[in-house]
Amino acid sequence: MTIDFYKKVGYQPPWICYYVSKDDELVGNAGIKGKPVNGTIEIAYGTMENHRQKGIGTAICKLLVDLSLKTDPSIRITARTLAEENFSTKILRKNSFVLLGTVNDPEDGEVWEWLYKPGH
Repeated sequence: MTIDFYKKVGYQPPWICYYVSKDDELVGNAGIKGKPVNGTIEIAYGTMENHRQKGIGTAICKLLVDLSLKTDPSIRITARTLAEENFSTKILRKNSFVLLGTVNDPEDGEVWEWLYKPGH
């Protein structure tokens, strides 16, 4: 699936996917869904089930934001979630993302789109 994804969007570090480990154990994944388009990127992240609700997802999100801004301070950072309150929405709010509204994602259907806004 990852290989097919990069064949479609291109492989251009640092706008790629990463695995996240803690104490030599795989705890999650992180990704920037392709190189910037019109100055905007979309981040995605996940935590392995047995490592959830430990702050790891929040830390992964922060690392993606930091990496993106270090690479390009003018970048616009977005994320998408299911169109409901859940752990992902809490993680995004903790990392200064604000809800823009509902959008139709070609792969996921109707989702909420979020924008990183420092200071919120």
